[in-house]
Amino acid sequence: MTAQTALAASVSGGEAVTFWILAPLALLGAFGMVLARNAVHSALWLVLTMLCLGIFYVLQAGPFIGMTQIIVYTGAIMMLFLFVLMLVGRESSDSLIEVLRGQRVAAIGLGLGFALLLGSGVYRATEGGTPVGLEEANAGGNVQAIARLLYTDYVFAFELTAALLITATIGGMLLAHLERRKEDRRDQVATMKSRFAPGNYPGPKPGPGVFATSSSVATPARLPDGRLSDRSTPDILPVRELTAEETTLKGTEK
Repeated sequence: MTAQTALAASVSGGEAVTFWILAPLALLGAFGMVLARNAVHSALWLVLTMLCLGIFYVLQAGPFIGMTQIIVYTGAIMMLFLFVLMLVGRESSDSLIEVLRGQRVAAIGLGLGFALLLGSGVYRATEGGTPVGLEEANAGGNVQAIARLLYTDYVFAFELTAALLITATIGGMLLAHLERRKEDRRDQVATMKSRFAPGNYPGPKPGPGVFATSSSVATPARLPDGRLSDRSTPDILPVRELTAEETTLKGTEK
């Protein structure tokens, strides 16, 4: 029995302490991922769980799968999810809309049932059994043995998986790509003309802290204290006649 096999078959004091420290954190991240209403917060909770799982793999004499868990899944895939979520933007109110009535209750029931079925299957499969084949899997080192098996006995499955991933990537690019016809493309001149066409709103919207009283660019905006802002209307535009309320406010200000 090699040193790595003996290490995997025994539980040291440091490993036990690490497990009891990180196991609650992993469960906390899992529950936080499910219960968080913000999609970004949910992804961050999942990152915590994945980091804990990566450390567990390293403690179980599996440095390759542990580093893969941390570098690939946590460092690459989850960061990509976070980038997409922050780029697209998701509000917490969007996640509260149920397309199908009762889907949350059904999802919780199915999730608990699947977890119970999976847990019972793993328990029955591992009860009273002893691990075999660890010597061959870790011969010459964990990473070296995995590389040898991956590129010899399982090279066809590895190449097939790579082909499937490339096909899925190309398919996603084709589905997300929007090809416009040449006659539908508008240059800068056409975009400017459509923006200033009758009925459109060419002016910028009011900035933060400014309350617009009308959708017209010639209408002065209202400041937080109720005064009308003269700087909100360009000098080149004709000033619209003020309403009776606005005239009263102007007279009060003077």
